[in-house]
Amino acid sequence: MSEPNALIADVFLPDTQFPPDQEALLVDGLAQVGVTGRVKVVPIRRGLDQLNWLVLVALPLQGFLSAVGGKLAQDAYREFTKKIRGLLDRGQQKAGAARPMVLQDTATRIQVVLEPGIPEEGYQQLLSLDLSQFQLGPVHYDSGQRRWRSELDEARS
Repeated sequence: MSEPNALIADVFLPDTQFPPDQEALLVDGLAQVGVTGRVKVVPIRRGLDQLNWLVLVALPLQGFLSAVGGKLAQDAYREFTKKIRGLLDRGQQKAGAARPMVLQDTATRIQVVLEPGIPEEGYQQLLSLDLSQFQLGPVHYDSGQRRWRSELDEARS
């Protein structure tokens, strides 16, 4: 049972026989930073080759980023990022192509895309990212510009 003020995340997994060890890795990673993960399997409505995310996690995103940021100096943060990177790397190896983990804010529906290869600097920037600056999303890390951005928001400006 979760605490009354605990963050809860709905973790949507594609119905493609997602390996139990990877599911446990993700749920354990969330638990490391104080988030209770509720796993839900989503049936695929398109071909597997069209599925553009490995995992979708819906939660109060700004609260989540603040909570993780508060644990930055702790082992919990390092373990969380290690598990997320491992999950992304395994998902890429299995699918043969980079499929990201997507964090979706339950209030605004803004999506933050975590792709394989995001540097430590990117994860640290994410923890202090003000999501209210984005209207459309999705938000992704641009390695060339070394910042989080939404191309759709920029095109609209």
